[in-house]
Amino acid sequence: MILTVTPDPALDKTYWVDRLVPPAADHEEVPVLRARRSMREAGGKGINVAMFLARMGMDAVAMGFLAGHTGRMILRYVLEEGVTANFVWVAGENRTTVTVLQRGQEFAPLVIHEAGPQVPSGSTARFLKKYDQAAARAEYVVLGGRLPPGLAVDFYRDLAHTAKARGAKVVLHTGGAPLWKGMEAGPFLVKPDIRDPESLTALPAGTEDDILQAGRRAMELGVDMMLVSHHVTGDVLITPDSIWDLDARIQLSEFRNLMGADDALVGGILYRLAEGDELEAAVRFGMAAAVASSEAEEKLCRCREDIEREMARIEIHRRPLT
Repeated sequence: MILTVTPDPALDKTYWVDRLVPPAADHEEVPVLRARRSMREAGGKGINVAMFLARMGMDAVAMGFLAGHTGRMILRYVLEEGVTANFVWVAGENRTTVTVLQRGQEFAPLVIHEAGPQVPSGSTARFLKKYDQAAARAEYVVLGGRLPPGLAVDFYRDLAHTAKARGAKVVLHTGGAPLWKGMEAGPFLVKPDIRDPESLTALPAGTEDDILQAGRRAMELGVDMMLVSHHVTGDVLITPDSIWDLDARIQLSEFRNLMGADDALVGGILYRLAEGDELEAAVRFGMAAAVASSEAEEKLCRCREDIEREMARIEIHRRPLT
C-alpha cells in the first residue's frame, strides 16, 4: 500500500480558452473569456499521486484535511478514482485552484491558488493518530503539497520520522521551508520543483551547478535521491554517486495540460519501484507517465498503453556525481 498525505487539498478547476484577452487600455470594454471546455477534479500533490496509482491498479490511501462543500466534492472525486480516503474534517472550506489554458500556449498556464482552511490543534492530533496507524501498513509514504494555516513548518519532518520508524520509505514532494525542514528526516526521495518560487527559498537550484550543489547538500542530510524539474521537458535525478539527466523528446506544441505531470512522474516511479523494477526502468516509466499526462487534457493519464508508448521518447544519461 502507498499512503499519500495532502494537508491542503484543492478542487482543481481547469478552463480551456481560445485566447486570453487583456483589458482594453481605455477600460471602456471589459473582455469576456468563454471556455470551450472545463473540468473539475480533486487536486493537491499527494491526492494526484494517489489517483494516478489507483488508475494503475495499486492500493492507494489519501490522507489530509477536508472542509466544507468543496471538501465533500474533493472526497467524492477521490472515491470515484478508487482511492481509499482517510481524511480529517475541519471547519471552513477547502481551497480551489483555477487553471486557464490558452490554445497553442498550454505549456504556459495561468494558475490561481486560493488559501486553504485553518487546521486547529485538535484536528492535527486526530490526524496524527490516524496517520501513525496508516503508516505502519505502508510501503511508501508521499508527503505532498503546501501546508495550510495552523500546521507547523516542521510538520512534514515529523511525519517523515514517524513513517521511517514504521518501516516505510518517504517521498517529500513540496517546496519552501517545509521542504527544507522535511529533508532533515532523510527521506527516500525528494521532489522539489524549481519552477515553484517557494522552492527557491529553501533549496536554491536555478542553474545546473545550483542543482548539483543542492543535490550534494540533500545527500549529506541522508536523502537517497533528489529529483529536480529544471525545464518543461527535462529533469535531473541525483543519487549519492550519480547524476541522471532525464529528457523527453517532445515538442511544446504537443502539450495539452501540464498541471498533473509532476505528480504523474512521482506516481509512475513509485508504481514501478513497488512492482520490483530497477531504478532506471522506474524513472523511465515515470517520465513517460508525465509526458502522457501532459499530452492529455485530463490532468492524469489513465491509459498504461499510452505511457508505455511514450517510454521510447525518454532519454536517460548517467554520469558520476563529483
